[in-house]
Amino acid sequence: MKTLNLITWILVIIGGLNWLLYGLLGTDVGAWVGGGMVAKIIYILVGLSAIVQLFAGKKSAPKAAPAPAPAPAPAPSNDNNPMA
Repeated sequence: MKTLNLITWILVIIGGLNWLLYGLLGTDVGAWVGGGMVAKIIYILVGLSAIVQLFAGKKSAPKAAPAPAPAPAPAPSNDNNPMA
């Protein structure tokens, strides 16, 4: 399942970058790479990958690093000397 998750994640990233280029430059990378049926297959795979990632949800999200442990509180002093 990890392999499927990785492949679908990569395809979603590729699809997002394609939309970015299309929005900024009007360049359709899918049509440029293969055109016609190849582009259609790429778009279908990217769309299916987005659905897989959507349903994978938190299971496929990168894990955040655990928060560092808080520093221990200083030990209370038993010394009653106010000059120390």
